[in-house]
Amino acid sequence: MPFGAAVLGLAVGFLIGLTGMGGGAMMTPLLLWTGWAAPTVAVGTDLVWNALTKTVGAAVHYRHKNVNLRLVWKLASGSVPGALVGLYLLGLLKKSAGVDYVDHLIVRLLGATLMLVAVGIIFKGYIRHLLPTAASRSATDENLSGWQVPLLGFIVGVLVSFTSVGSGSLIVTTLLLMFPGERLNRLVGSDVFHGVLIVGVAALGHWRLGDVNLPLVSGMLLGSVPGVWVGSFIASRIPEGTLRPAVATLLFVTGVKLV
Repeated sequence: MPFGAAVLGLAVGFLIGLTGMGGGAMMTPLLLWTGWAAPTVAVGTDLVWNALTKTVGAAVHYRHKNVNLRLVWKLASGSVPGALVGLYLLGLLKKSAGVDYVDHLIVRLLGATLMLVAVGIIFKGYIRHLLPTAASRSATDENLSGWQVPLLGFIVGVLVSFTSVGSGSLIVTTLLLMFPGERLNRLVGSDVFHGVLIVGVAALGHWRLGDVNLPLVSGMLLGSVPGVWVGSFIASRIPEGTLRPAVATLLFVTGVKLV
């Protein structure tokens, strides 16, 4: 399995570098399809792998000043409690309804979330064109004073605890709608930095619940690190306008099959 996990990590890491997508939407379904992990373990294992991977990306974005810390803390004020609520519900359901019921629920939620992510990926490419060119609302302290950003964080926090998916495309797409005047690389950098916090909390929770396969994590990391580098290196040579819709279609079809 370690060699197979490294190959899987290489493939997913390559796609991450190529498309800029988060790995959660791809890794958890693949762990289920290969039969290497039950749904609860697939989610927990993916979260630990994802947290370690995002830490590297967050450091790079922070170094390049692409992180709006005020926006990160606003998201985290909702997402961390949301993740804790999700973990509490997950533990409660495992005790009261049994692991089989939780596995069934996770697969259904994962399918629905993948469909949402697929729609978000497609929609994200058109948001700038759909919004008025005069739209200049950015993520300033004044615009971040409302309840919308923490609510977005809370919803995504619950989803991440149950499915490991949602901390990437869903947040960036929604933030683009809320703050069309903010630079895209700054929104992406803030999302990646925030992702370390929310995915880290969820990963620790799943660790305590015994839902993490460490040998699998190690194998996946062994492949994903060079995979991300290679994908990033050749990303400029492949037309993104063709690649992203193809990946989004694959995620949507996968979601439909899981639901």
